Amino acid sequence: MRRHFLTNAPAATVLVRILIGGVFVSEGIQKFLYPAELAAGRFAKIGIPTPEIMGPFVGGCEVVCGTLVILGLLTRLAAIVLLVDISVAIVSTKIPVLLGHAFWGFSLPKLPHYGFWSMMHEARTDFSMWLGLLFLLIVGAGKKWSLDALVVSRGGS
Repeated sequence: MRRHFLTNAPAATVLVRILIGGVFVSEGIQKFLYPAELAAGRFAKIGIPTPEIMGPFVGGCEVVCGTLVILGLLTRLAAIVLLVDISVAIVSTKIPVLLGHAFWGFSLPKLPHYGFWSMMHEARTDFSMWLGLLFLLIVGAGKKWSLDALVVSRGGS
């Protein structure tokens, strides 16, 4: 288990953790505050199965895992969960925009344009989050200001 906590990443990694975790915590909380617009209601429009279950589930994952990322605790595990989360978001909402039609049962939103550039505009935050999470998965939480580093320094298992 100790190897999951090991990290030699620079202390500045905390900035990436705050950015990535902050976005996910914020989005997760909003899924509970505005379920019709950002959770079950939106998921139903997109074509996500069982939106009334998936909305709160996804919101909970984003809040819990986003908080873990900010704290630098179980960072790699939290990054994996959030990579799945953001990958589903890309497939369900951005691929239809790229293709200009529904895809795998996911609906096409009403936009002024479709295709590569429209998809790139719509996905800019998603791709940034995806790459930031991949970075954290590779390097870990950082050797300073992370609970993962504290666990290692105290000889955790």
